[in-house]
Amino acid sequence: MRLILVLLSVLILVCLPVAAAPSGPPPLAVSGPKPKPIDPPSNEQIGESIRRGVDFLLKRQNKDGSWGSADSSRPEEVYAPVPGAHHAFKAAVTALCVSALIETGGDDERVIESLERGERWLFGHLPKVRRATPDAFYNVWTHSYGIQALALMLGRKPDDAERKRQILKHIDQQMELLDRYETVNGGWAYYDFGPQTKKPGWTTLSFVTAAALVALDDVRKAGVEIPRRLVDRATASIRRQRNPDYSYMYGEYLKYQPRRDINRPAGSLGRSQACNLAMRLWGDRTVTDEVLKTWLDRLFAREGWLDIGRKRPVPHESWFAVAGYFFYYGHYYAALCIDQLPEAERPHFQGHLADILVKLQEKDGSWWDYPLYNYHQQYGTAMALMSLKRALKAPTGL
Repeated sequence: MRLILVLLSVLILVCLPVAAAPSGPPPLAVSGPKPKPIDPPSNEQIGESIRRGVDFLLKRQNKDGSWGSADSSRPEEVYAPVPGAHHAFKAAVTALCVSALIETGGDDERVIESLERGERWLFGHLPKVRRATPDAFYNVWTHSYGIQALALMLGRKPDDAERKRQILKHIDQQMELLDRYETVNGGWAYYDFGPQTKKPGWTTLSFVTAAALVALDDVRKAGVEIPRRLVDRATASIRRQRNPDYSYMYGEYLKYQPRRDINRPAGSLGRSQACNLAMRLWGDRTVTDEVLKTWLDRLFAREGWLDIGRKRPVPHESWFAVAGYFFYYGHYYAALCIDQLPEAERPHFQGHLADILVKLQEKDGSWWDYPLYNYHQQYGTAMALMSLKRALKAPTGL
């Protein structure tokens, strides 16, 4: 009799209709605060801000063509084992500066000369960057932002077949290194405070994974084939870290503490933009325009949580464990999210983005959010420039 009941139960379960996978976002992901009205900067003001930022990068380029250095006069700095960590920092920052000058520098002869030097440096140094120590591998930032810079470099000198061949070779190598330093559970991080295995075995970090996925999408658009296994494992890791309101955990190691401050919306302001973008680019249909707009509005309405952490010298010492280095990172990926929206719906968000960034530009033309050896002004300026480019409103005509 018991066997018959079990078989009947199984039969009933098999015959029940299967619930369809969710085709849209949960309600919490499309509800949130709205920013107050502002008087946004004009295109002319944004253009002048961009010009000053470009001038700063040109002045701060090293003689060898790179940007940034390990120089520091501060008593405490981020853990960065020498020399490998600084090889990674300098290469990632140089890639960001090259990307920013390609996007915003125009045809200025000084910019062209600077790009030639920067690209030569990347060709010579990107292939050499590796993991610094078993517990620290900042090189994942190098591979991600290196890939993005290489994708943009493909658009320069399109008739130079040999140059294109070299760039594609570098892209393949950087993708191989991303594969090599992928965590065992998929996705990427830059620390292994666990077993310190050959393939990092501790945790994936949502925002690092998102940056890599966005970079891989850039070269996919250029016709480069991306290993699907790498993407599927990375997107699965981000999905595991996503809360119902589409805030994202800092890292998967916090999965049993989903409402810890750093994982809540205020703590996720600098991550949700990148994670939402990465998931959308790689096929997550739940990241709709409404989700992007909700989180853009949330960023601009609650931007103060990020701003309180800006320029604080100790990581995660601010409210909601916000670290200063999330400020321009978060706004850069917010700008990329704006690009995903229909053109008619962009001006509201472009205005808020420009209003924040133009006001924060330093007297020397730079932007910076976290004191990091001698890299912070360079990466902050590069990210702000690429953000402001996307804040320029399309001209209106008849």
